[in-house]
Amino acid sequence: MNTARAAWRRLEPVHGMIYFVPEGRLRYADLGLSGRAGYFTSRSAAFGRASAELVIATFYNFNPEFVRQAVDGAWNATTPKQVLDARYAAAGEALRRARIHELPHLDEVVALTRRAAEAACEHAQGRPLFAAHAALPWPEEPVLRLWHAQTLLREFRGDGHVACLLSEGVGGLEALVLHAATGEVPAGFLKASRAWPETEWADTQERLRERGLLDGDALSPEGVLLRRHIEDRTDRLALPAYAALGDAGCERLAELAEPFGRAVIEAGLLELG
Repeated sequence: MNTARAAWRRLEPVHGMIYFVPEGRLRYADLGLSGRAGYFTSRSAAFGRASAELVIATFYNFNPEFVRQAVDGAWNATTPKQVLDARYAAAGEALRRARIHELPHLDEVVALTRRAAEAACEHAQGRPLFAAHAALPWPEEPVLRLWHAQTLLREFRGDGHVACLLSEGVGGLEALVLHAATGEVPAGFLKASRAWPETEWADTQERLRERGLLDGDALSPEGVLLRRHIEDRTDRLALPAYAALGDAGCERLAELAEPFGRAVIEAGLLELG
């Protein structure tokens, strides 16, 4: 399980950069999508003309009113196909800017990642965001095949994570507050990016203190155990994808993935614009 998690984490920047790079913002703006409409429509376009309610349900931890404001009317300006085309074009441009296509072992990394992603497709039930992306055609270009494969693995894991949160009675905002309490991500970034008002954040903190999960602004011992439990269960739910590679394949992918993730980070593709 640890090797599978390492393989995912090391390659995750290859997918995650699409939410930060200017290539995406510019291409979405060309379609008439301003502000956060580009993020919500590009990630949900695999559903078709996704309603705000569908995005709220599947994205889980964003302020619902923020999602409605961003999504309402967006599909009057463009189509899901145009948005998907723009997203793939932006991903390819950004990854080539990081010179991913010049790294050794690209073909092997693509083959391993695709094998894991295709194995995940056999376990799509209960994972709506993953299933929508899994129905999209595979790109021809190796760099885009890698991005698509890692996108599938990210959404496969993400849907499983939402299921774990639901089963533990942890709502979207509660999950964000608990995440902030670990100190891994600044609370200010999570509040701003998910658009939660300070009053609602503070009220949620108080509820989590009453549940014994927070001690002040930090995780209590019970909160630490819950977070660990949810992360471990998320890892287990992601295993069907990586089981197809076996231990040796996971170790090989974890080894080869590191330069790819590092190239994305060193090229500044994860920096806020």
